[in-house]
Amino acid sequence: MAAPMRSTRSHVSPAGRDGRTDAPSKRPELHVVSSSDQHGKKNEKHSFAENVITWTKTRSRPWLHTGIAVLFLILCWIGTLLLRTQMVENSFESARIEQNITMLQQDVEDDQAKLSNLEATLPDRAQKLNMVPASGSLSIDLQGYKAPEDTKQNSSSTQTQSDSSKQNADADQGGQQ
Repeated sequence: MAAPMRSTRSHVSPAGRDGRTDAPSKRPELHVVSSSDQHGKKNEKHSFAENVITWTKTRSRPWLHTGIAVLFLILCWIGTLLLRTQMVENSFESARIEQNITMLQQDVEDDQAKLSNLEATLPDRAQKLNMVPASGSLSIDLQGYKAPEDTKQNSSSTQTQSDSSKQNADADQGGQQ
């Protein structure tokens, strides 16, 4: 550490002075530690609090180090509590969602059972309504179908179709009597 500068007009200092001032040292005092002291301390049972107090007294700013350590511990504790709380909330939400999924699966199974039951009773209901089951399947292929372009052709073809449908209807009524 440099000594503070003194301003003088000449570079001559009075006899007996070096030009140094006795400023208090900011460094902690040093003391001699022997190996027998270390072994003796190991056998002694000092409390943790005493060790921390001794450690903080040897530092230049003990309150700052202690405050930072305590703040760190408090923040870790709060973080742990928040994480545990979030984990518990997530587990409850997970259990609720699993319960909802189970209920929905049961509803789907019930609906599928009702549907298969209705499909099974469909032919009986159709016979009660005097419906006759189809004897064969009918399919119409419209791959090559083109719509007519002339309105005259369209009107004449609809006329022939309506005539043929009237004849079919008459034949159906005569056959059922």
